[in-house]
Amino acid sequence: MPAPMKQTVRRSLLVTSATLASLALTAPVSLAAPSPSPSASPSAGPSGSPSGSPSSTSSGGSTAAPPAKMSTVGGVRLGLPGTQVALAGDVPVVPKDVTARSWIVADAESGDVLASHNAHWRLPPASTMKMLFADTVLPKFPRATEHKVVPADLEGIGSGSSLVGIKENETYTVHDLWLGVFLRSGNDAVHVLSAMNGGVDNTVAEMNDHAEELQALDTHVVSPDGYDASGQVSSAYDLTLIARSGLQKKDFREYCSTVSAKFPGATKKNKKGKKVRESFEIQNTNRLLSGDYDISQYPGIAGVKNGNTTNAGATFTGVAERGGRVLLVTVMNPDKTEHNEVYKETAKLFDWGFEAAGKVTPVGELVAPKGTEQAAQPGANPSSSATAGTSGEAGGAGNAADKPVAGAVAEDGSRGMWTALAITGGVLVLLAGGAFLVNRRWPLPDLVRRRR
Repeated sequence: MPAPMKQTVRRSLLVTSATLASLALTAPVSLAAPSPSPSASPSAGPSGSPSGSPSSTSSGGSTAAPPAKMSTVGGVRLGLPGTQVALAGDVPVVPKDVTARSWIVADAESGDVLASHNAHWRLPPASTMKMLFADTVLPKFPRATEHKVVPADLEGIGSGSSLVGIKENETYTVHDLWLGVFLRSGNDAVHVLSAMNGGVDNTVAEMNDHAEELQALDTHVVSPDGYDASGQVSSAYDLTLIARSGLQKKDFREYCSTVSAKFPGATKKNKKGKKVRESFEIQNTNRLLSGDYDISQYPGIAGVKNGNTTNAGATFTGVAERGGRVLLVTVMNPDKTEHNEVYKETAKLFDWGFEAAGKVTPVGELVAPKGTEQAAQPGANPSSSATAGTSGEAGGAGNAADKPVAGAVAEDGSRGMWTALAITGGVLVLLAGGAFLVNRRWPLPDLVRRRR
């Protein structure tokens, strides 16, 4: 197989829509991840630091040990416990004070994994699972669609859940509901959208199917909102794959990068006896996006999603741009308990990644979804400019579920201090007959910040 071309060259492959759809449905799973184990729980496993091979370095103060054998999707080194990084020459040393049980730093465009730590450790994901929920359900309903909430829509919400404040017998647009999902991590908004999507069970099944399509094989969904549930797991690797897929969608980029918005309140009678419905402001709980008293907004941040539960601890996946390079960082369950620790450790890994990018040899890659990977096999189209990369090579993934987009934040109540715009879609519709151009790289040229 030819070596990957330079990152500045866009690699593409023409395939028919029928072939792509067929392969997406029938392509076998290349490597199944191990089933959930007790070690997936933060409280499970003996105390001690992760073991590693001679090519690994130790990092962090995790108090539970990762499994000795993990998935090797994306490269053999990604299945090894401990920190995986190729330190040589002028490559900076990975921050020593990162205590997360699992983390990953990857180039969002090329798919190169610059460094990782227990990348395939299956851990509870908390509300970062909402990224998979959004990537699965977002394309199904136009944002202007209205839905009147009935009591059944809000059944089954876990005790202590984060809520945006949805009221029974009130009408909300799909746009309102997604603002509630992304900004306030509202489990009530997730349940209403799930009800619109045929119910929680159907939505969970679709999310699991989509995870398999993305080759996020460490992921098993039990609750669509990420609420702690037995057997519900993901990994830093999978959450990064999922975020990368979601960022191909215009609405996903808009919502995950919106700092604050107006949300509809309850309908009440004013002093004159007239029914009125006021709105209230909601803020994004991603502290690298909104800032906090002990942490500033991270320069170039444009999403993605945070989470925190008793079982999962703090989790976060972020995307940021600097100097034309776009990185994805996922951090799961820091051992330190300082306020906003997950964001502080993410910022340190972003800083390292931007300094190391272009100098460090990748230790793995973010693999393509099953359909596009199969479609990109050698001989599928002799006119393609490059073929799919193998494990450890620079490669990427197209997403046959979305068209290229470029637009601004909607003016109907939401406002974004930083908003990701014009991220090129992975699949371009070329012909009315249904041929697609599949970019092996998923280029993300500009993440435009707007201040209002």
